[in-house]
Amino acid sequence: MNREYHKWWSPRLGRDMELLVFGHAGVPFVVFPTSQGRFYEFEDRGMISAVGHKIDNGEIQFYCLDSADSESWYNRAVPPRWRIARHVQYESYVMEEVLPLIRQKNWNPHLASLGASFGGYHAVNIALRHPDRFTGFLSMSGAFEVSGFLNGYHDDDVYFNAPTSYLRNMGDWWYLERYARSTYILATGWDDQCLGANQYLSRLMGEKWIPHKLYIWNSWNSHDWPTWARMMNEYL
Repeated sequence: MNREYHKWWSPRLGRDMELLVFGHAGVPFVVFPTSQGRFYEFEDRGMISAVGHKIDNGEIQFYCLDSADSESWYNRAVPPRWRIARHVQYESYVMEEVLPLIRQKNWNPHLASLGASFGGYHAVNIALRHPDRFTGFLSMSGAFEVSGFLNGYHDDDVYFNAPTSYLRNMGDWWYLERYARSTYILATGWDDQCLGANQYLSRLMGEKWIPHKLYIWNSWNSHDWPTWARMMNEYL
């Protein structure tokens, strides 16, 4: 399996950022780790080996990112405005630094995002915010409500990074037309603490006629790596 390690100084984040690439061809996936996770998380947790046959066959290619959650959403040492501002910088890093790397290596017409738990939030949010660049997402046990991280603080950046907020009021046909051409999958479980969040997001998407699938698994302990590995095998 092709495996590449990349590290560079990010001018948008003001620090070194690392990532791992797995695969040589296929649909490229931007892979977000779980809360405050690292770029090697998917490899260490067996998620790469779980879909290794798909990667080796050239069906999919993973770009596993580092997170900045500890500097943004989870950083209680700074005011809420700085937390959301740091997240905006992180998205700029993904869009303006990571995506050019992907397109240097892979010209597949599709690009999707992938994540589990809070990584599912990142996967959903970036794909919905940039449907001209992303053509789909797979969110597993995603958690989509971010207001609790900010102690009641609210501004435009908060609003436009909260899918449950901006989808509720979405009426822009530029977005809706692109959503209609994309592939969106929400996967969760009946015992998942994020079940309600996925059902609510699915309802909002349905109200806007956004094509998507919501899959609810009967598996035990669905908010965990073994179930997420099975979900990837099922839906990628």
